[in-house]
Amino acid sequence: MGFLLARADRVLLATGERARFDSVAAAARALETGATEIVVGALPFDPQRSAALLSPVDFAFTDGPWRPELGPLPSTRLVREIPTQAEHVERVTTLVKLIGEGALHKVVAARSVALAADTAIDPELLVAHLISRHPTSNGFVADVGSGTLVGASPELLVSRRGNRVTLRPLAGTAPRRSDPDADRAEAERLLASTKDQEEHSYVTEWIRAKLSTVCSELTVPSAPVLTDTPEVWHLATPIEGVLADQSTTALDVATLLHPTPAVCGTPTDLALATILEREEDRGFYGGAVGWCDRSGDGEWIVAIRCAEIAPDGRTAIAYAGGGIVAASDPDAELAETSTKLRTLLGALGVQT
Repeated sequence: MGFLLARADRVLLATGERARFDSVAAAARALETGATEIVVGALPFDPQRSAALLSPVDFAFTDGPWRPELGPLPSTRLVREIPTQAEHVERVTTLVKLIGEGALHKVVAARSVALAADTAIDPELLVAHLISRHPTSNGFVADVGSGTLVGASPELLVSRRGNRVTLRPLAGTAPRRSDPDADRAEAERLLASTKDQEEHSYVTEWIRAKLSTVCSELTVPSAPVLTDTPEVWHLATPIEGVLADQSTTALDVATLLHPTPAVCGTPTDLALATILEREEDRGFYGGAVGWCDRSGDGEWIVAIRCAEIAPDGRTAIAYAGGGIVAASDPDAELAETSTKLRTLLGALGVQT
């Protein structure tokens, strides 16, 4: 499989490769000149790194949800945590101190786990299992050169249809509980949390400022709403805008917004520099996966709840992160990443 984006209402499947583009500019030129009808692929977390975008040989959209057959996945085990849990807590503690010094307001701290499988993991089959467990999330498969990025992300970076754009940023997280009353109490606690509301506001205000440069109309609700996955509650804000210039494409808006404070931090440049200095390479985790066609329409999903599978399928790296602000508790932040990792690890039957 070359590329898959399975949203709740529509599925894009693309196969083959006419051309590959390692930069957004090259992909945009191919669309503008008519050299390709559509570009699909992934953007890395660090905008200075090479993109993994391509012009497919064939592609097709199908309305409705993706309902593939489910077969067994190989036995898989966790072999390493990167960094260790203790090191992640120490890292978050340091970041909270940096934020307290005043220059940084928020920075996202991520960690990963290395997985080993007895036989090759089929990316399409893994995403099928992810979608069966998370039917409202956005399942994706993308060839990123170094491997295959797979995931089921709940977060829409941007959708562009005609002159209208929609977004649904997420920031602020709480774990789901098995008891319904405790689960509802957890959700209400998240909605009332000053710390999580602060974390979320950095995202929405940054997006408002960015979109104001390309939109003639913009609707940003004053307060977030609750949304959920089987593992977590999130704070979400549905945002809508009308583009001032019809030539502004979905790819243009995606690169304008990426990386948002939801996966990076604020101020963006300082948060990005802090992450690149202190963390292991994120690759395409925290990047974006999606498509843009010749008319400028497209959809881009934030690449979270994901893993990169090695070319031989026998190993993979799964990622998770959380937003750190002045009021963050390092142990709670570690627990949040563990909860988010269960999206991938649960589909593979890996216990943590």
